[in-house]
Amino acid sequence: MSTTGLALGCLFFVIASASAQYFELKNVNQLAEAKKFQKIVIRDLQVPSGVTLDLTNLKDGTTVEFAGKVTFGYHEWRGPLVKISGKKLNIYGYDYARFDGEGHRYWKGGRNTKLVKPRFLEAIKVDDSRISNLYFKNSPAMAFLCNWCHNVAISKITVDNKDAGDGRAGRAFNTDGISLGYATNITVRDSYVFNQDDCFVTGGGSDMTIDNLICEGGNGISVGSLGRGADVVRLTIKNSKVINSLTGLNIKTETNAVGLHRDVTFENIELRDIHQYGISIHGNEGPTYPLGDPTYFIIDRLTMRNIRGTMKGPGAANVWIWLHPNSATNWKWENVHVTGGKSAMFKYVLTCKGIPANLKIPCAEK
Repeated sequence: MSTTGLALGCLFFVIASASAQYFELKNVNQLAEAKKFQKIVIRDLQVPSGVTLDLTNLKDGTTVEFAGKVTFGYHEWRGPLVKISGKKLNIYGYDYARFDGEGHRYWKGGRNTKLVKPRFLEAIKVDDSRISNLYFKNSPAMAFLCNWCHNVAISKITVDNKDAGDGRAGRAFNTDGISLGYATNITVRDSYVFNQDDCFVTGGGSDMTIDNLICEGGNGISVGSLGRGADVVRLTIKNSKVINSLTGLNIKTETNAVGLHRDVTFENIELRDIHQYGISIHGNEGPTYPLGDPTYFIIDRLTMRNIRGTMKGPGAANVWIWLHPNSATNWKWENVHVTGGKSAMFKYVLTCKGIPANLKIPCAEK
């Protein structure tokens, strides 16, 4: 009888394990076991210092739910703190879930810091997937990156570095909010970034749409720095706001850059209380900026449509364009009204060049 009872007990255990619907991750040492499941739940988790929460090589179709607070031990390294890869994934967080990078531990020295700061979350080679409702608190460096991703719908990303103040405070340098690199067919919707560097940035990719993005405190929306053979093709940024930032909209190519910028549209964007450049399009990003001569770089079929904005501060330029004379082709500049800037108050005298001959764009107004 005892032998039969033992057999039944073992049988029950096997059935219960086989029928489990998800794995609740409580320790990073359980990651190998967690990846055997197609649903992983992460509630409150402390990740040890210098360790990545490694959610790479997930099974196709895996769902990962963040349902609590994830924190990370302090370590000076490049990270990332979290890494994700896989196909047909559904990555999302509950409204109360938080990634807390405790960035104040890394912000000492601001722009001149010698600390090595980790990137926060890097989704790399994520395909045919959804990523939604992730909240990043006090990121040490770049917050959310999707590199070499394909066919991904991203929504409701929040980057909250308010504890560092806005970009003029200079504490949380290089805390880029949302970054896309060499990505294809990506949408980013309904997201909010308060940081001290680029709110959104891409240095390469195609068929990307950014819709309803609100940026505060940082360095605005950027395409670039472009170079090293990178192409940005068919990018649309629309229905968005940039508030209390150093720059509103920024297109920048490096000195001696090689690459392509084609079919990029900025549409229906509000700029409010911008401190330095409302719209900046320049081809001399590098050690001599802003004085160096711009390098030839194709910027073809750029559209600026329904852009409205106001400048704020002791010196600002509504629009600054500094391009090689042959760079800009087939531009559309429609209903763009940025006011309040007086570029004569800059430390350097700003002038403009490279504006397409058929367009009358007020630029670097004194």
